[in-house]
Amino acid sequence: MGITATQREILPTETRDQVAHQLQSSLIDQIDLALQAKQAHWNLRGLGFRAVHLHLDEIIDAARVVSDEIAERIAALGVAADGRASTVAASTELEPFPAGIVSVQDAIRLISDQMSTCSTSLRLRIDAIGDDDLISQDLLIGICRTLEKQLWMLESQAADAAP
Repeated sequence: MGITATQREILPTETRDQVAHQLQSSLIDQIDLALQAKQAHWNLRGLGFRAVHLHLDEIIDAARVVSDEIAERIAALGVAADGRASTVAASTELEPFPAGIVSVQDAIRLISDQMSTCSTSLRLRIDAIGDDDLISQDLLIGICRTLEKQLWMLESQAADAAP
């Protein structure tokens, strides 16, 4: 994670590297979330299929957009973002998504669990960045807000959702 000769230092090197690490971890989680939601989208079966199928596309689109925003922030700090499949597989905090057909209720539960993990991790990273880089912290706060809204909407589709 080195800085290029033509890149201005936005933050002191140690701070930049710490912030970039938090952003990189968030990037990996969002890439994996998009991939897992797509896996659920393709293999979804059961009552409520259409609504959840379409909602998964919204979650996927949102995760892809924020992945790009995170990667571009990392680059703006002068660090190389790493979204390679091998890096994501080796570094993700998310549990693997099961192979095969998945019921609507199981998909809601599985993807909700992954989104909750992402939310918890984002909140920890927001705290870790603190005042060191308010721009990066603000980015993660916005992502967390969007993710938690999508999580609420997904969980609200569960048949056993509490009133």
